[in-house]
Formats: sequence, structure tokens, C-alpha cells
Amino acid sequence: MTSRKEALVNYIHLEESCTISFPRGRGKPQEAQRKTYTVEEAVETIGFGRFHILLLCIMGSTNVAEAMEIMLLAVISPVIRCEWLLEEWQVAMVTTMVFLGFMAFSGVWGFFADRYGRWKILLISTIWSSYYSGLTSFAHTYGWFVFLRSMVGSGVSGHSQGFILMSEFIPSKYRGRILPLGQIFWLTGSTIEVLLAYLIVPTLGWRWLVRISTIPSIVLLVVFKCIPESARYNVSVGDTQNAKETLKYIAKMNRSHLPQGSLIETQTARRGSIFDLVDSEYRRTTLQCWFIWLGTAFAYYGIVLTSSELLENNPVCGVTEGSHEYNSLETCHCKMFKTADYQTMVISTLGEFMFIPFSPFIIETLGRRRSLALMMGASGIFFLLLNFCSSRALLTTLLFILRALVSANFSIIYIYTAEVYPTIMRSLGLGSCSSMARIGAMVAPFIAQVLLTTRPIAALCSFSAMCIICSILAFTLPIETKGRAMQEIKPSPG
Repeated sequence: MTSRKEALVNYIHLEESCTISFPRGRGKPQEAQRKTYTVEEAVETIGFGRFHILLLCIMGSTNVAEAMEIMLLAVISPVIRCEWLLEEWQVAMVTTMVFLGFMAFSGVWGFFADRYGRWKILLISTIWSSYYSGLTSFAHTYGWFVFLRSMVGSGVSGHSQGFILMSEFIPSKYRGRILPLGQIFWLTGSTIEVLLAYLIVPTLGWRWLVRISTIPSIVLLVVFKCIPESARYNVSVGDTQNAKETLKYIAKMNRSHLPQGSLIETQTARRGSIFDLVDSEYRRTTLQCWFIWLGTAFAYYGIVLTSSELLENNPVCGVTEGSHEYNSLETCHCKMFKTADYQTMVISTLGEFMFIPFSPFIIETLGRRRSLALMMGASGIFFLLLNFCSSRALLTTLLFILRALVSANFSIIYIYTAEVYPTIMRSLGLGSCSSMARIGAMVAPFIAQVLLTTRPIAALCSFSAMCIICSILAFTLPIETKGRAMQEIKPSPG
């Protein structure tokens, strides 16, 4: 009898246990899952709206400031060559030292941005570049000019955090359409700088050009407060409350709403490191991206500097018997730009606008890898075409098309790199790639401003060969990021 009672009690206990645990195992977890969401889901639910337009305008304006500082090197090269009677290698050294500072600090800014926030690093780097840019205008020796411009380059390298902020706030289906539009701001800055040089250098001198070129960076310091810190970053460091407040602010501006429930915290105790970039998960992607970035910068700054050299004295047409051979030392050092040269530089710079209307369609149709491979290959072909002696009109046309192609390369590789790495190492990944790009930018002046004057075919073929190699590497990248959600944390092995 006792055994029957015990069996009955056990049966009742088992039935109660099943009755209690059954709803908990089948019903409530599913309901709980429906009441939580990730930052990615929130960004997709909010959609594209007024906040993103404001974000594009402010963060895109960092490209205006950066482009003006970089283009400044091309437009004042003839002036400083004349003022300090510089040799060709000394002029090239100015650009090289700027990009040395850029290379040295790109990874540093990225490292700190993954730990302390994108917004803070963007603010600090903008203050840094503005300060040293203003000081450059007071440099009275070549040595001080080179040092101060290298410090400007180290600060400007932090401006890439503006692109990171944009990529982390924009929904995935809009990234391929919207991010390339940021190139408009770069082109605007380049064009403004050439026009300012045309108006200011002949009248007020290059020092006032440098001072006026600093104004956009100062304006940015005022409007940065309108943009919050990245919600993806906040969540990755455990600051879920601020992340949710940011998402609410964006939803309110866009007249949209957040998903129902609470925001999932995906904090990770360990932040991304350089070793994560070269582990088995990302090694091939990182190594190929590094070389592509190097080649992209080599080609882009190569064509920017080559343009000024081809306009000053086209070595491709073999000016060996003309008047240049008999010019005095002072005349050789003082080959200033004329009105036609500035006009051609503006036209060739405007060529970068040519790709923008087609970039969203090409990037979203072909994908990031194929688009980059196509543009890189075409860049290589047009560099070869510059080897033929041509009239100024044809030269301007070639430069116009080539500027469009090489700027497209930068636009696509920026998007790809921001999408391929997870949040905890995204700034570090982009920063390391940007550092590699500066190696190409450091070499470019010696090819475009030194080798071009003596062996133009070798110089132009060097740019062409680099583009072809990068085209092959782009086509064979192991990961396609088109339509891919941005990862929050690094995937676990296996």
C-alpha cells in the first residue's frame, strides 16, 4: 500500500513538473524573443530618414575638410618650390611626410575609436588637424613647413571615423546607395581648394590660402554635437541605455519607431586587436584589403599629382629641345600655374563627379568585389593611355575620366572595409587599411613628381600595373558584403 502511495505521489510530482515546465519551455521563450531586438534590427526598422540626411551632411563634410588639406599640397607645390628654391625630391618629400603622419596615426585613431568611441576620436582628430593646419601658415622655413604638414596629416587620418559613424547608422539596403554620395563632399572640397588657389595665391599668397582652408574644420567642431555616438559602439561596450536613447532620438527624427521590447546587450569583454585582423577568420581578407588600399591610394594621389606635373611641363611629349633646357635656375624653380592650368585642374577634378550617379546601381548590381575589380582594371588601362603625347584638350579628357575611376575605387573599398569587419574591430580594421594606403600615398609623389620628369613611361606604367594587380585581388576577395548585415561581435571559431 505504501509503495502504491509513493508511486502515486511521484506520478503527481512528475505531472506537476511537466505542467509547470511545459509552458516555460515552449511558449514564454518565444514570446520573450519577440520582445527583444538588436541594434541591427532597430536600424533596419527605423529606416532611412531625416536623421540620416543630417548625418550625411555633417559627417560627409569631414571629407570636405580632408580633401581641401590634401589638394592643398598639389596647388601650392609650384609656390613653395619657387619661394624656397626646392628640388623635385624636396617638393615630393612634403607630400610623403604628410602621408607618413597619416599612416602613423590611422591605426592609432582606429584603436582608440574601438575603445573610447567614434565620436570622441573624430572630435579630437579634427581639433588636432585644425590647430596644426593654422600653424602651417606661419612656417618660414622648409623644415618647419614639412613638420607641421605631417602633423596635419596625422590629425586628418582620424576623419575616417565619420565614415564609420555613417556606415553604422545607415540601414543595410541603403548603404550601397548612400555611402558613395559621401564622395560628393570630397569632390566639393577638392574643387573649392583649386578655385581658392586660383583666387588667393596670386593676390594674397599661399599663407592666406592655408588659413582659409582651415575654416571648414573649425565649422565642423560646432556642428558635431548634432550627431550622437554610434549605438553599435555603445552596445558593444555594455552601454545599452545610451544606445537605446540614441535609437529613440533617431526614430523620433525619422518619424518612425523602434521594435517592441528591450535592446539586447552584446557586450564583449575583449576588444578587437591587430591579431584578430590576421587570424584564420579574416587573414586573407585583411591582407588583400591592405594591398588594395595601398594600390588605391597610390593610384589616386598619383593621378592628382601627375595632373599638376603634366600641366606644368608635359614630359610625355618629350620637351627636351625647348626653352626649358636653357632656363636659368630661378626660372626652373618658379614654374607657376597659369589660368589654363587651374581651369584644367578644376575640370579634371569635376571628373570625379561622373561616377556618382551610376555608383549605387553598379555597386548594388555587381556587388562590392566585382565593382572594385572593374573600376581598378579600367583605371589601369587609362593610365596606359596617358603614355601617348596628346593635346591639352585630349589630356584634360583623359584626366577627367581617370579621376572618376580612381575616386570610385576609394569609394567602393571604403564601403567594403566598413561592412566586412564586426563592430568591435571595425575602426581598427579601417584604420589599419588606411595606414597601408598611406604607404602608397607616400610613394606616389616620388613617382609622379620625380620619376615622371625623367622617365614618364616607367612612371605611368607603374601606376597602371598597380591598378591591374589590385583589380585581380579585388575580384578574388573571399567575402562579398552586398546585402550583408553588419556584425556586432567577432564570430566564434568553428
